[in-house]
Amino acid sequence: MRSLNDSLMLGARPTNAATRFAVWAPNVTRVDVRVRTGAAAADYPLARDARGVYAATIPGARAGDDYTYRLDGGDERADPVSRWQPHGVHGASRVVDPDSFLWSDKGWTGIEMADFAIYELHVGTFTPEATFDAVIPRLASLAELGVNAIELMPVAQFPGTRNWGYDGVSLYAPQNSYGGPDALKRLVNAAHAANLAVVLDVVYNHIGPEGNYLAEFGPYFTDTHCTPWGRAMNYDGRDSDEVRAFVIENACYWIREFHIDALRLDAIHGIFDARPSHILADVTARVHETAAELGRMVQVIAESDLNDPRLLRPVERGGYAMDAQWSDDFHHAVHVLLTGERAGYYKSFAQYRDGPAQALAQALARRFAFDGNYASHRRRQHGASAIDISADHFVVYIQNHDQVGNRAAGERLDALLSPDARRLAAALLLLSPYVPLLFMGEEYGEPAPFLYFVSHSDPQLIEAVRKGRSEEFESFGWGSGVPDPQAIETFERSRIHFELARAVEHAKLRELYRELLAIRREEAALRPGAAHIAAESSHGNVRMRLDAPGARSLLALFNLTEAEIAVPLRHDSGNWHIRFATHTNVATSGSVNIVSSVTLPPLSAALYYLEAA
Repeated sequence: MRSLNDSLMLGARPTNAATRFAVWAPNVTRVDVRVRTGAAAADYPLARDARGVYAATIPGARAGDDYTYRLDGGDERADPVSRWQPHGVHGASRVVDPDSFLWSDKGWTGIEMADFAIYELHVGTFTPEATFDAVIPRLASLAELGVNAIELMPVAQFPGTRNWGYDGVSLYAPQNSYGGPDALKRLVNAAHAANLAVVLDVVYNHIGPEGNYLAEFGPYFTDTHCTPWGRAMNYDGRDSDEVRAFVIENACYWIREFHIDALRLDAIHGIFDARPSHILADVTARVHETAAELGRMVQVIAESDLNDPRLLRPVERGGYAMDAQWSDDFHHAVHVLLTGERAGYYKSFAQYRDGPAQALAQALARRFAFDGNYASHRRRQHGASAIDISADHFVVYIQNHDQVGNRAAGERLDALLSPDARRLAAALLLLSPYVPLLFMGEEYGEPAPFLYFVSHSDPQLIEAVRKGRSEEFESFGWGSGVPDPQAIETFERSRIHFELARAVEHAKLRELYRELLAIRREEAALRPGAAHIAAESSHGNVRMRLDAPGARSLLALFNLTEAEIAVPLRHDSGNWHIRFATHTNVATSGSVNIVSSVTLPPLSAALYYLEAA
């Protein structure tokens, strides 16, 4: 197996007595590297090859030295493949020895996609210290809750110290204010010791605006395509081979050097590629090859609003072979049913052909609510059928950073729903036959909002962000009163209060989550991909039956109305036992012979299992 030092062909690669510096810069005619050792600094010219890569081995340069590149004698710039930016996006890079960290996770081989129960967190607001190291003491509590993976919002170096992470500009450098590369390794190592996988959110659709000097080096961007967040990456134009390699090697870098277990690719609908082999397929293939080489399981998960099953189908069927995708349809259907909101993209679910309850039933049974049918807010047909794709390829949620943070006031469900509706939402999530994702604090009813925040230094950029956020919310009727993204108070208000999980009312909700996560582990029919799923809706209720070979059949009933209702049960006669209920006035012991219906309290859920003959 090759050394970790050989995992990157570009960047700074230290040996015992020297460091090799290499950078792709076809846009310029001269590149010098300035190396700082202590108080001394010296410039060294780099030699160019036919591909536009400038490189040289500098004797005496070692791990811990800072360095910058000067392009055609201009200002100093950070390395595009910097492993560490201790001075921020505008400062010097630092030479890192990737083999210096002592890992203790040799026996860790990863988790199958079907077994993931994911907990998404933002490092900056998850703890008061806002560091990788500060997350470590909370891992035991998460493991006890029953999740088995943490998903980190992007950690690639972004400007300042307050940011969601989607403005990252140094894609290889873990955020300095979070603790840098060794601190991230300590977190991953500790997570594996606690039997928790680590999913990393990465952004390959654009690069953040502040500190983004990539265009000075080479044609990283294209004007052929556009994104809402910045210039599109050049994956299919002239010189795109090197841009593709920059991203593919970055994906494998996180797997090799940081032992990351899965990558979540942000907003892949903003990744454009007209080449015969799509960049998403190439990233996925190389990640899987790297995982096989290392003897581990590593997944690639897409965030997509395309409802396009090609992302998940195997290559031989014209797909990209990605392991999973986030499924917004499930979230939107649940949100409309329980909150009554109808604006923006929720409009299509409110106007679903037989109502939002049918949209939820369709999402449960057929992966997508919109799989070729008309979506009113898009004013066109949307999506394609994914019924041929196993359920373990879909990640579902009732809250995540986008669906909370992209509200003007950043309200969580706990601010929008009654306690009964909140418990019902948890049951819908954790009794679904898909891979569940929780957003930090969700399990105990965190009252703090999660707002959008930045800490840019450019006044014009700050004003543009403020204006953009207000305009973004106009379709939801939230155009006024948007918290200032630049204000430190906006960031501070978004910190969670993890200690609330011990308070009585919050502890009750956490215990519900813990119980449901345990049921998921114990009931084989709830393992994503195991069961045949049948779901239907009627008068505001949804019923779902799961039948898996070798497992007992399950029947989940959801009353999504504020009235007591009798849920009709066709073809479900038999001796059923109650397994779980959100309300105490649903029988919790003994068996029930279901003939025609079960009466459910308002906003409640119940799970039954079929007694073996």
